[in-house]
Amino acid sequence: MTTARIILLFVLAAVAEIGGAWLIWQAVRENKGWIFALLGVVALGAYGFVAALQPDANFGRVLAAYGGVFVAGSLAWGIVIDGFKPTVWDYVGSSVALLGAAIIIFAPASAAAAPE
Repeated sequence: MTTARIILLFVLAAVAEIGGAWLIWQAVRENKGWIFALLGVVALGAYGFVAALQPDANFGRVLAAYGGVFVAGSLAWGIVIDGFKPTVWDYVGSSVALLGAAIIIFAPASAAAAPE
């Protein structure tokens, strides 16, 4: 159940952060109005709370792993929401980022411990 929780929290964090940034982008770059910016700020705040719910107590590790999820999630958002056409290199880079995230967050407890 922990693995499912970790993945779900990363997905929710990605939707909140990427969605929030997209809403602000729409307000500033596409002149959609300040309500978009306000909703973006709320979504970005929600991202911070969702990220804090991860079971790992190490802020740096959680945020480093989330970086890989953010890369892949941003490309997916662009494809679904903005009609972005990724290249093979976008897919390769996204896969590498996700692999790095998985290595960081799912490392065995003994390997994840800081050296003394």
